[in-house]
Amino acid sequence: MSPQAEEIWAILREAAQIRKDTDRRIAQLGQETDRKIQDLVNSNKETDHKIQELVNSNKETDHKIQDLADRIKETDRIVNKLSKNLGDLGNRLGEFVEYMVAPAAVRLFQLRGIPVHEFHQDVTAKRNGEGIEIDLLVVNDDTLVAVECKSKLTCEHVDAHIVRMERLKRLLPAYRNYRAVGAVAAMVMNESVRDYAIAQGFYVLCQNGEQVDISNTIEFAPRVW
Repeated sequence: MSPQAEEIWAILREAAQIRKDTDRRIAQLGQETDRKIQDLVNSNKETDHKIQELVNSNKETDHKIQDLADRIKETDRIVNKLSKNLGDLGNRLGEFVEYMVAPAAVRLFQLRGIPVHEFHQDVTAKRNGEGIEIDLLVVNDDTLVAVECKSKLTCEHVDAHIVRMERLKRLLPAYRNYRAVGAVAAMVMNESVRDYAIAQGFYVLCQNGEQVDISNTIEFAPRVW
């Protein structure tokens, strides 16, 4: 084989090798490109999944916000209803004091030898950082009766009235020389609370149908402050 032919075959073999290497490289690049495309597709799927999760999360948040708004609305309705009921109860208690307890106190205390010259509703006194509120104050020349009125009386109310009686003369010094006794009155009062109030030395006034009666016996001796 002539030198020229040998050189030509060498060139052809080198070209064939270059073509083979090129095809291999192209194949590798194709595989790499396919992998990157698949990664991108997977990434897009993951992104779509996260976007959907975010959408679902937002929907759940919106649902919770709406549920909270509904709860707040219902709470407001209950509070408004309770406020109205408390207002109605306050009005009823005021009417109970004015139209039933006050007249009954005058009559009943007169029967117990305590003549009544005057009575005062909603007496408030404050001195030296202390204060008291008295629903009804029944007064004559030397005796006063401080009446605490409740819709439903409890033992805690009785205890609070004891504290009120202990402060009364100190905060109302105009009555310092008076004989002070206490009374409790209620629309509703169970027997145990009534007995507890009597044991503490209070007159007890209970609503009985359309009138108010005194529960103490004729022999009852009230506690004097």
